[in-house]
Amino acid sequence: MIENNAVQYADPHYQTATAEDAPPPRYTDDDRSYVTVGIGGEVFALDVAQVREILDITPMSRIPNTPGFVRGMIDVRGAGVPVIDMRMRLGLPVSEDTLNSRIVVLEISLDGRALVIGALTDRVYEVTPLDEGALEPPPEFGVRWRSDFIRGIGRKDERFVIILDLDILFESDPLDSLAQTTGHGLDKSDE
Repeated sequence: MIENNAVQYADPHYQTATAEDAPPPRYTDDDRSYVTVGIGGEVFALDVAQVREILDITPMSRIPNTPGFVRGMIDVRGAGVPVIDMRMRLGLPVSEDTLNSRIVVLEISLDGRALVIGALTDRVYEVTPLDEGALEPPPEFGVRWRSDFIRGIGRKDERFVIILDLDILFESDPLDSLAQTTGHGLDKSDE
């Protein structure tokens, strides 16, 4: 809601502010914009170029014979869009949806095809720039773990932000079988 140049956020952690209160943005040529989301108590970043829209939780239709991380299918402007539970996809404990839970509708590339999927997150924070030159690689622990879907780790307000490579995160065989199962609802060329 915008009144008298003030922005009111739905999240109670944010305060009402006017444009005059905000410090000038500090963007550099190395900055790239991301949508920051909360998943399992951590902050993740999704490339804003891959985000189509952000939706409130809506009823989902279950899809038979799909991987466990597929929560169901929703209608987005007349197209069926599968919804992936990001907690499950990242191997985090499952939790109940809350008033802050959101579905981030994404466009990803899978085997050269542009696909539209919904990513169920615990919350959406903001669109923010992160300095690409200051990103750190995923940490090594001396054991094998799947970190190839992490593009890098940035910092925002003294917190680590894990930047996901969405194309790699969703490129595995289960998602490919999902594309075959659901057919036209996933492929962007069918819209």
